[in-house]
Amino acid sequence: MYPPAAPGPCPLRHFGASYLRSNLSPLLVEALSRNTSRVFHDHKAATASAHRYEQHAGHDGSTIATMSSLRYGARCLRALPRSVTKKWPSPVCVTTSKSSPPARAFSTTAPRRQDGDSALMSALDSMQSGNDEAVVAYARPMPVSPSYFSRFPQFYDSFVQVQDLTRKYGRLPSLHRSQVERVAWKTKDQYRMDVNEHVKARDYAACIGLAKRLHQIHPDLMPEEVKQGLAPFKRDVSIFLNRPRVIPIDKFGRSHGVGRRKSSVARAWMVEGTGEVLINGKPLNEAFGRIHDRESALWGLKSMERLDKYNVWALVEGGGPTGQAEALAMAIAKALTVHEPPLKTPLRRAGCITRDPRAVERKKAGRVKARKRPAWVKR
Repeated sequence: MYPPAAPGPCPLRHFGASYLRSNLSPLLVEALSRNTSRVFHDHKAATASAHRYEQHAGHDGSTIATMSSLRYGARCLRALPRSVTKKWPSPVCVTTSKSSPPARAFSTTAPRRQDGDSALMSALDSMQSGNDEAVVAYARPMPVSPSYFSRFPQFYDSFVQVQDLTRKYGRLPSLHRSQVERVAWKTKDQYRMDVNEHVKARDYAACIGLAKRLHQIHPDLMPEEVKQGLAPFKRDVSIFLNRPRVIPIDKFGRSHGVGRRKSSVARAWMVEGTGEVLINGKPLNEAFGRIHDRESALWGLKSMERLDKYNVWALVEGGGPTGQAEALAMAIAKALTVHEPPLKTPLRRAGCITRDPRAVERKKAGRVKARKRPAWVKR
């Protein structure tokens, strides 16, 4: 611990010789940081204080070196001008004139927040008045977002913005959910990938609920800032604006359809006729030996009672007979909807339009098949 500083021109006189030898650098720093106008204002005071240190320390070699260092520091301080301020001149700003050289000054007091604010205001006033003085501002950097130190800054900023918009515009006239334009909202996983933040499911569900509530505002009364606030939660491409591609009928009156099942792919061409069916150039009974596969292939025509109205010519490849038969049923159903579009809904209910995504589960290591375990042997 440092001994208490005594009043007078020499506050360091209570230090002993051993303390001076072991703590030379801290003493010099403290001597340089003291009020120079009060301690070393002239050469006589510096010399007198050095003589006091010599008498108290015992005039050994290390003490003489210490005193010489103190005298050198006193001479350096004596070279400074007399204009010394008592407070830190510029915790916020320092003004210098272009014509006069910059003045050097020492400070011994800690900066205060009130003084810093007043200095900042004075610097701003000088800038607005158009003075020729250069102003250098020193201020603590502040983050742009109040959520900068949180785990999810982007999400919390958007969440807070949606909450503020709900309080501000929540009472505007709104439409019923059935009358609102359909929008594809981002799922939790999609939003996590976009902002690269592991947002909690509960927080994202609450945010999306408020966003949907704002989306129900009448389009003629919806402010622009609401649209900008909802933009981060909307997908770039709306699946509800997609229109199905129209498959035309060629000049020969044929419609084309493609179906898939497992690893099988079937392409079918359909034309009005008497009910003839050719699969890879073979009749139906030769292409499929099982009756169940034959019924599966023509299930779309049989359920709509169109077996004797159209002729079918198909190409099937890949997979086994069951996969080929179900792929052919899908291809025939799609080709039938080209001739008769109103049959699309009944065919979908019959299960002919939707692709069956089921496939054989892969084999796992250490097991006989996908899930079958090897037989247990005692020895």
